[in-house]
Amino acid sequence: MKIYTKSGDKGTTGLFSGTRISKADSRLDAYGSLDELNAQVGMLKDLLNTETGNEANSEKQDALKPRLAELGNVQSHLFSIGSHMANDLPDMVEKLPVIHSQWTVNLELAIDTMDQDLTPMKQFILPGGHVVISQAHVCRTVCRRAERHCAALQSKLDAENKPFPGDSMPYINRLSDYFFTLSRWLGTTFDVLDIPWVAK
Repeated sequence: MKIYTKSGDKGTTGLFSGTRISKADSRLDAYGSLDELNAQVGMLKDLLNTETGNEANSEKQDALKPRLAELGNVQSHLFSIGSHMANDLPDMVEKLPVIHSQWTVNLELAIDTMDQDLTPMKQFILPGGHVVISQAHVCRTVCRRAERHCAALQSKLDAENKPFPGDSMPYINRLSDYFFTLSRWLGTTFDVLDIPWVAK
């Protein structure tokens, strides 16, 4: 099976139904941005594995294990949500992966767990200080963009009475909060102080 089909050479792509739509369609913005976020999460995982692989500190490696497991789950969840964004058939919904509200609850639990290790934030902070911190912020900002695209698609599909996975929006919203908390937690784990924003 060839990786290229040439079917999209004129700027269209196919949905699960076989319907051809423009690559500029809001559906593509939605699941394309989720795909981009998935790639950025993969980069964050690889950076964390590289950093811990270079570390002799087993305590730090152990501390990162639950975070790596969470990020692996996030990648799977994003793929599942993206499959719904590419579906325009109500009858197809039941054949797609189920989007569970528990995913959002699990993110909240992870945020609360990490927050216990953090000092209260008293001012705005800037991304940076360590490559894994910066990458967590990249994930956060791409997640916010994906959320905007998904919200736009939701509005469009609601108006057209077409299926949209309702449990996906709380998850994506909470996911950006997760990445922000993760960025600060990684700073604590790697002994890097928050960089305060100072207006200049």
